[in-house]
Amino acid sequence: MEEGVLGEILQGPLRSLFSSTQLISDVSGSGNNWAVGHHTYGMTYREQIVDEVRKAAEHCDCLQCFFLIHSMGGGTGSGLGTFVLKLLEEEFPEVYRIVTSVYPTTEDDVITSPYNSILAMKELTEHADCVLPVDNQSLVEIVGKINHMSGMGKPGCVIKKDTTIISGHGGAVKNEKPFDAMNNIVANLLLNITSSSRFEGSLNMDLNEIAMNLVPFPRLHYLVSSLTPLYALADVSVPPRRLDQMFSDAFSKEHQLIRADPKHNLYLACALMLRGNVQVSDLRRNIERLKPSLPFAAWNQEGWKTSLCSVPPVGHTHSLLALANNTCVRSTFSELRERFVKLYRRKAHLHHYLSVGGMELAGFSEAFSSISNLIEDYSHLESPQMPNAPRLTIAT
Repeated sequence: MEEGVLGEILQGPLRSLFSSTQLISDVSGSGNNWAVGHHTYGMTYREQIVDEVRKAAEHCDCLQCFFLIHSMGGGTGSGLGTFVLKLLEEEFPEVYRIVTSVYPTTEDDVITSPYNSILAMKELTEHADCVLPVDNQSLVEIVGKINHMSGMGKPGCVIKKDTTIISGHGGAVKNEKPFDAMNNIVANLLLNITSSSRFEGSLNMDLNEIAMNLVPFPRLHYLVSSLTPLYALADVSVPPRRLDQMFSDAFSKEHQLIRADPKHNLYLACALMLRGNVQVSDLRRNIERLKPSLPFAAWNQEGWKTSLCSVPPVGHTHSLLALANNTCVRSTFSELRERFVKLYRRKAHLHHYLSVGGMELAGFSEAFSSISNLIEDYSHLESPQMPNAPRLTIAT
């Protein structure tokens, strides 16, 4: 919402991607307060947001879904972001809503980020069709490894040209900002997930097929993403990853965009989105090779969705994006709930929220119950009696 931030975007290298007529701003942000973003700014700019979205939608030949990208720790991303999500459900109920949510680290400098995140989680669970959680700490660790490879690893290692998009020209920039490399990883995630909509392929996947195939229960729509090649962005001395190794990397802990190990948890479904010169036979062979090491739900052993896009990312011969509906997200949510409880038990900082019109104390307890139920649902899936699960409902 801050005018200064939007001004930087309009003057930056990616300015051609945005229309100044569709940017909505205010003098300041939400002050790290979910209630301000959701209730104050949401209600103030509701009609303007609806009008701008409708104008954009009218120019679409085939509107498949809405993508929302927002942070969870601050006030505007978590508050206004989830307000827009709910608004889209009201105005375009038949259009899928896919959300990429960036979760804060435990060392986050926003003291109220646990409140903002838990309040936003309730809205995501109720109004999104798919959520791709991205953990800031995972991004920090991945970028740290990339920097190690490029600066302290093998002699002569540099950032590969024409493989990053942060400059807007397909290469790294000289005056890179602190979060550019982290943002670049998320941008590449979105580029790969939309590749079938932008390029031809022998086995394309529509965006609405993601939710249809990966979400067996409506509330359990949080998908763990991994991207490979990942570290190859950094090191010219690293040879191209063999195709089989790329498949293995996609399921390794080091390539996940949240701090979790899906191979030690239960898979409900999984999508593999490949780009480049890859044959269907290669895809099937690797799935059969990996199946024995991946614990899938007994009622969905064949829960695989695949796509093949013939155009690879710039600078690579092929790439692979894996999206998994896996119970490993439970650990991320449990950690977030613990941080929330530490503040809420003391009623610390609550007055900042309760002074905002439309915000009530019951909102906190409802948000806490929502995430607790979500964690319990994921836990129940790993129970031997899951087929009789009373809490889970079938997606329709």
